[in-house]
Amino acid sequence: MNLSRSFSLKSEPNSEVDLKSLCRWVVAFCVIRFDLEQGQVIEECYPSDCLTEEEELETAFSSFPDSVSQHHNRSSIHDCIFFFRFRRRGYGRSANVPSSKVVAVDKNTPPRSTNGQVLQNLKGQQVADGSEFLYGFVFNRQRHDERLKRGGDQKSVVILSHSPYSSVFRPLLQVMGPLFFDIGKKALLHIAAFVSTWPAPVPGRLMELPIGNATLKANLPTAYSLPLDERIRLEESATFMVSSPATNQSIPQGLFHDADLFGIFRGILLKLWLLWELLLIGEPILIIAPTPPQCCEAVAGLVSLIAPLLCSVDFRPYFTIHDPEFAVLNSLQNGDTFPPMILGVTNLFFLKALRSIPHIVSVGSPPANSSRTGLASRSSAGRLPAQQEGLGRQQSSLRRFSPSSLLNAVRLRREGPLCLMTEHKEAIWSTYDATTKPDTSVLNRLVDAGTSARVEESMSVVNNEILRRHFLELTTNFLSPFGPYFTISTPAEGSSPFKDPPPLPSFNAEEFLSTLAERGPGKFLSKRMRSNWLDLYRRFLRGHNFLPWFQRKCGVAELEQNRLWRQVRLKTDIQHFISEMSELEIVDSFNSIERHLLGELQLQQSGKVAPDSMTVCQKLKGDLQAVFNVLPEDMQELILMNPDKAALVGGT
Repeated sequence: MNLSRSFSLKSEPNSEVDLKSLCRWVVAFCVIRFDLEQGQVIEECYPSDCLTEEEELETAFSSFPDSVSQHHNRSSIHDCIFFFRFRRRGYGRSANVPSSKVVAVDKNTPPRSTNGQVLQNLKGQQVADGSEFLYGFVFNRQRHDERLKRGGDQKSVVILSHSPYSSVFRPLLQVMGPLFFDIGKKALLHIAAFVSTWPAPVPGRLMELPIGNATLKANLPTAYSLPLDERIRLEESATFMVSSPATNQSIPQGLFHDADLFGIFRGILLKLWLLWELLLIGEPILIIAPTPPQCCEAVAGLVSLIAPLLCSVDFRPYFTIHDPEFAVLNSLQNGDTFPPMILGVTNLFFLKALRSIPHIVSVGSPPANSSRTGLASRSSAGRLPAQQEGLGRQQSSLRRFSPSSLLNAVRLRREGPLCLMTEHKEAIWSTYDATTKPDTSVLNRLVDAGTSARVEESMSVVNNEILRRHFLELTTNFLSPFGPYFTISTPAEGSSPFKDPPPLPSFNAEEFLSTLAERGPGKFLSKRMRSNWLDLYRRFLRGHNFLPWFQRKCGVAELEQNRLWRQVRLKTDIQHFISEMSELEIVDSFNSIERHLLGELQLQQSGKVAPDSMTVCQKLKGDLQAVFNVLPEDMQELILMNPDKAALVGGT
């Protein structure tokens, strides 16, 4: 629904804002003004004092287009919506992919999953305050008036969050941005009050979020697609991943599932399969677009392209020279390896500053009446007459393959990316030789809406679904050979469920590749990949996406296996097994039941109580007492001498 058309303040929020509930969704609301003398100035920030000085600077510098749009109307207003992402200070580069673990794969000694080892490793990666990155969603207004200094001014309304929920914050900005310019800073308090009444976010669910007299309906990305630094415990993530009810969504809602994949890449659709591979193996990519909304849309589209694979490569939807990490990237010399990053930029200076980046993608189209010539060219936020820009729509007709397009591609490759300094073109510069072939049957199903803006928007929805369905199937088939390593077991009939479940199958890269080479890639991939398909798997195992995804999948499988064994214990009559146990098996069972009981009690003390936790504890205490009663007397006496153990069996 279009909230900006139906929203009103007839439904007044409570005057007090529940800050604890607010922070589940939002870190801060900011208003930033571009001042001619002082530069970017934060006028308002709510809640106050919630950002560090460095975070305020990062937010301020990232909240404006590189320069004011060049439209020559005497007086006009230009709105746009985009978003950025920056690393909070105190975190090292690639923190969510520890270098030691990457080396382990390179040396063919990948991780093993034994007795919760993967689960513990993942828990150790959770940062203390919950998030390594902050996301900023921006509503920018540029006002052009020849009577003002420099012909205009600009101001941005920003929502800062730990979470990349673009499906929530972009529509919210369509309400909050215009509302702020109507009623001023009071709008921040109104929106904050409404947001603080929202229920906690549930990954993978359709959320109905009241805002004024309207309701914002948004599908949140599924738990598997959320970065490892999200403020969500692995146990919760696993619960969402294994127990979320089926929905009517035709395509699972991955990270940035709302990105207009077709609209922003329609000029280079044949290259989507190349981009899919580059994302899959974690290659660094520089994306250049004329406006912040377009480069954000392209970065978000790329991240969403590899769903359901967790994207662990650092991505920056809108990257500027003011980012502290630019100095590090700019210092790289020829021959240095560029870190795995996806950078969305509008400033053509990056073409010269980041010469070592191996893959450059140019997308989007400049807005009317703008020019991009030389380093001083002005990036535009663009304008749509009936709505804010921010969806990356393009009005050119769908380009099919033709000999002329092939000749143009050859000419662009020869000229190199510096040709963008004189004229913007949609193209890719990369020496990477893709294994996956473009699927022309998918391209032929795409609908060409011509130049009709109204038809264009509805056809983009159809085309996006076609593309997402295909790449979801492509990624799923590529990942399917790893499925056996996440196989879980349940207690065999007649065996005791009170012992620990067996470890998941161990993984070795060379063994995996050898087995896969004998078996083949499968029917779906064999039709779409060249004969060197095994090299793509090798590159994937060495890349930055494999280990975080593999470890999370193993951790989830372990949690699900533990859950199933826990359910069986709850239903099992211990007396049935005691009569058939040897003395050694009885002792082992006592130790196992004691360990499970202590685990349940610890969960209760930490507040992570399952609905049936009390029932499970009572059942385990009864089972422990039953096993204790058949232990040898000398062992019973030893147990009762320990006060903690004696308390578990009701001893004195």
